[in-house]
Amino acid sequence: MLISVTFSKPSTEVENLLGKAYKKIRIKTNSSSIGQSFFAEFFTETQAFHKTFSETELNDFITQHAGTTFKNCVQRFDDKEITILANNKGKISKIVRKISLNQISQESSNSKSHNAKNSKYFSNQDDSNFRSQFANGTIPQPTNHNRIKNYIIAEGTPVPFLISLGVMTPDGKVVNSRYDKFKQINRFLEYINDILPSVMELKKSESHPLQIADFGCGKSYLTFAVHYFLTQIKKIDCNIVGLDLKKDVIEHCNKLAKDFGCEGLIFKTGNIAEYSDSEPEHNPDIVITLHACDTATDFALKYAVEKKAKAILSVPCCQHEINQQLEKNKKEIAESEASVLAPVLKHGLLRERTAALITDALRADYLERWGYKVDVMEFIDMSHTPKNILLRCVRKPNAKDLPDGKPELLNFLKISPAIYQ
Repeated sequence: MLISVTFSKPSTEVENLLGKAYKKIRIKTNSSSIGQSFFAEFFTETQAFHKTFSETELNDFITQHAGTTFKNCVQRFDDKEITILANNKGKISKIVRKISLNQISQESSNSKSHNAKNSKYFSNQDDSNFRSQFANGTIPQPTNHNRIKNYIIAEGTPVPFLISLGVMTPDGKVVNSRYDKFKQINRFLEYINDILPSVMELKKSESHPLQIADFGCGKSYLTFAVHYFLTQIKKIDCNIVGLDLKKDVIEHCNKLAKDFGCEGLIFKTGNIAEYSDSEPEHNPDIVITLHACDTATDFALKYAVEKKAKAILSVPCCQHEINQQLEKNKKEIAESEASVLAPVLKHGLLRERTAALITDALRADYLERWGYKVDVMEFIDMSHTPKNILLRCVRKPNAKDLPDGKPELLNFLKISPAIYQ
């Protein structure tokens, strides 16, 4: 049974053939569906697009694009792995590797002798030149899907705060039920690492430590992780404030920070909408939010803009505001130009999902108007969390102090989102 397919190394014709300049396609069995279907993610440089394939459609797609549109295609079955490779001359070869779901041997990607052994799986064995190139390491090898992921916070290395928060065992193993959380933390740290050079360049004339605000920090998995990453891995001095409504949780987090000796890390009880940073000496350089509910994300973004934060990383959570406004104003909308959206807005589920996309689009628009370079990106695989949109924003050196107007979409849909109030 086919489990997953990965396309990589796109040809120069990928945009002409598929409509966008996709860099990678990742497809896997959709276990939540009735019958055999597959969930696909199409990645460009900055965006991700989703599609569902039937088994027949997927087989046709593989036949059409494996080794042609994409020079590398890895198909993972429950008993074997098939890799289709194309060299620079367009010569296509297939590698078949037997595998076991229970135990898959770890392979050394740099071992020439091991590569030579793998050459026996070429279906086109008379192409000795190609097999020789592969054995010498000049042709990409098939992907080993069970290789250990190179996380920023490594698996197998005990990290005190992750142990205390129940993500790791004392010997550094990730608890199975917390693995999604572990992946989320590491993925967010990757985005922190991405924006750090820009932030440090923008604050090069400042002598004080890096300032970070984490709004809606909850149990503070991410807050502790960011502090650990900056101070222990990057060796950067920082002051971090975590804010949340739950007093008992905040008290516990402050105790942990003290126990672990986390200098510059404090937690406060408060509402994001009413937060005042009268105590901190400096404005935040980075504002982060991970699943701050509904308009709490908007208040955090507006705060970041007001304080001229150098960067913002925001993963929104549930979004009800615009959906409620569309429902409330549906009669007025039906009598306006927006009535063209009636087929979408009349269905509750479609209206809810459309409203969520409009909400994030307006947030991105707002931040761009205030002088930020904004990328709307996939935070993490939807199998780990359905709340997977991330806004990555870096303030431009020449950012304006006042935005230019408001989007026409507000009048068109008769809505007044918190981000623009």
